[in-house]
Amino acid sequence: GLVIDGRTLEHVLHDSLQNIFLELTEKCRAVVCCRATPLQKSVLVRLVRNKLKAMTLAVGDGANDVSMIQVADTGVGISGQEGMQAVMASDFAVSQFRHLRKLLLVHGHWCYTRLTNMVLYYFYKNVAYVNLLFWYQFFCGFSGTSMTDYWILILFNLLFTSVPPIVYGVLDKDVPAEILMQLPQLYVVSQ
Repeated sequence: GLVIDGRTLEHVLHDSLQNIFLELTEKCRAVVCCRATPLQKSVLVRLVRNKLKAMTLAVGDGANDVSMIQVADTGVGISGQEGMQAVMASDFAVSQFRHLRKLLLVHGHWCYTRLTNMVLYYFYKNVAYVNLLFWYQFFCGFSGTSMTDYWILILFNLLFTSVPPIVYGVLDKDVPAEILMQLPQLYVVSQ
């Protein structure tokens, strides 16, 4: 890992040293910046996001972390003694730092698999409906005649094809939480 303080970070963020700093950070498993100003935090996250084309996660617990949380792809606020500003600016909120592991490994995995299956479901639904309309046009001589009444189309989208993804999204847990916490590698495998 690499630990860098705010005074050193100020020199590193100049254009001449940015590439060298990014090469060094790519070789590290973790980079910790301490005693950095809010502007330095946001500039560092933006630099990593834009230059390395990496997904960024910012975790903060106070008002000085708000700009960093807003610049990152995903922001997590920790509610605590420093107030609720970071929580209000974040995408996710946890009460303690130790809950971050469960948020990422368990809920992140479940959300990822649910979203991918929902996208596949909607592709299938739309292909099935458009395919039906396409072949009906051969039957009616390409006259543009509607195959179904409007109320059937409304019920198709509202009831028949929206309830299954909602139920699936609420109830599906492909791997139990205990196993996801024990094997963090499963998060990468699901991608």
